[in-house]
Amino acid sequence: MYYIAIAIFSFVLTYIIKEYSIKNSLVAEVNDRSSHTVPTPHGGGIAIAITWFISLTYLFYTNRVESSLYYALMVGTIISIVSYLDDLYDLSAKVRLIAQSVVAIGGLVALGGLHSINFGFFVIENQIVTNIFAFLGIVWFINLYNFLDGIDGYAATEAIFLGVAGYILFGGLHFLVLIASVLGFLVWNWDKAKIFMGDVGSTLLGYNIAIFTIYYANQNPKNLWIWVILFSLFWFDATLTLFRRYRNGEKLSQAHRKHAYQRLVQAGWSHQRVVIFSIIINILLACIIYYAKPMWLAFLASFCILYVLVRFIDYKKSFY
Repeated sequence: MYYIAIAIFSFVLTYIIKEYSIKNSLVAEVNDRSSHTVPTPHGGGIAIAITWFISLTYLFYTNRVESSLYYALMVGTIISIVSYLDDLYDLSAKVRLIAQSVVAIGGLVALGGLHSINFGFFVIENQIVTNIFAFLGIVWFINLYNFLDGIDGYAATEAIFLGVAGYILFGGLHFLVLIASVLGFLVWNWDKAKIFMGDVGSTLLGYNIAIFTIYYANQNPKNLWIWVILFSLFWFDATLTLFRRYRNGEKLSQAHRKHAYQRLVQAGWSHQRVVIFSIIINILLACIIYYAKPMWLAFLASFCILYVLVRFIDYKKSFY
């Protein structure tokens, strides 16, 4: 009942934010890089953030979430506030990067850093190396989740998938809170979206996934690769697209529509069809984690699937 109440609260709060945004003309306008066709309210991620932080705090004070994880996740309030200001006032890239760096350091301090990185055939335990890796990983996860929030329901369903997978694999109640917080918003964000989550939602979700990755990797080193595989649909697309744009000599800070999911839309797929397709791929990745042993085999299998997926999308809509 508690988690149903969370979803309802998120649903109602998203509606209130939607109406406020319409009344005050806080809408995402259509331009040549948009994947939507009508001006749409943004900032719905505020509902996710408020619901998430309140519900997470309740878990903490009822002793149902470990303190280091709680404090690390609560550092995310900083990125939520800064990202909301960015939604309103378009902050400079320097300010955003400083904020992301601060929360990355804060999250790592709360978790006690990343203890080790196990590659199977060798292990890195040097704390300078592991924590530089973790710092860069957090910043990258924050940004790539923002990059991949471009069509109706895509970023929200990814968060719900990761919450479901996390709960099945690790059992933390914080995953149920995440699912419920995002689910209430998704009702309004599903095709055709009535509101977008904006940076305030996407950056927070990216930060949360990075913190989960480090927290569970500290419990068991193989969990690092479990989260890397679970999240691979997003990071593979974002990383490969960035590399391809760099290779083409493009200005990387310039907005574009070259991510795989955007090119499927350009090829004629509806937002809903792309999202359902992504859910199927995610379920397949989760099955690989569950059935493929050892972990290097699961990683190799998931990489092959994602490579074939990219080639399929290149066939549908070439990367120019």
